[in-house]
Amino acid sequence: MKIEVYSDADAVALEAAKLIAKEARDAVAARGTFVMAVSGGKTPWIMLRDLAHEDVPWEGVQVIQVDERVAPEGDPDRNLTHLRESLLAHAPLRPEQIHAMAVESGNLPAACAEYAQTLKTLAGSPPVLDLVHLGLGPDGHTASLVPGDPVRDVRDSDVALTGIYQNRRRMTLTYPILNRSRRVLWLVTGSEKTGMLARLQAGDASIPAGRVSRDHAVVLADRAAAGQVVSESKTEVA
Repeated sequence: MKIEVYSDADAVALEAAKLIAKEARDAVAARGTFVMAVSGGKTPWIMLRDLAHEDVPWEGVQVIQVDERVAPEGDPDRNLTHLRESLLAHAPLRPEQIHAMAVESGNLPAACAEYAQTLKTLAGSPPVLDLVHLGLGPDGHTASLVPGDPVRDVRDSDVALTGIYQNRRRMTLTYPILNRSRRVLWLVTGSEKTGMLARLQAGDASIPAGRVSRDHAVVLADRAAAGQVVSESKTEVA
């Protein structure tokens, strides 16, 4: 796992956008398409707006969701609301290139199965995503894989439902598809993440984030979050 440290969240977002753009160019050149999974959070929305200004082969890009809260369309709690605002308003991306989790469905288990099928259509069987962006919670969660939730043990599906977490049930990608990804991009900002970033670095499997494969992972962190990261394992970039 490679860790790069930047001055603040804005710098992290900009460098993440540059990394994604390069991964997109390489993937489209090699395979004709770039399938990217995006999580929620304030820094990621900045990252996506920055991405709109990068050299990206947008016609080959497909965007999927890492996770989503079960809430009505347009709800400010929805990751999709901010994803669309960040990308569609700033990048030459067609609405149909963003693939939403159908959390308004009256049959959520069926909606999970349908989303898993969409992933196969986009990224093969089993689906291999080109890049997955993940965040790190102060409790060690990532995606909607949260401490104590049985969703952490799902092995036979790439998409599953959680219990109630922070007042919402969620739909999430599971470890099998996360760990097949060609690249995992962690964005970690804020002093409240310092302890968990140190545990992520150590590969602590007792936290949900620690069970994500480290083989193709890069962490972009700000100085506030990187305080406890072992100095030999990090690169101070800006």
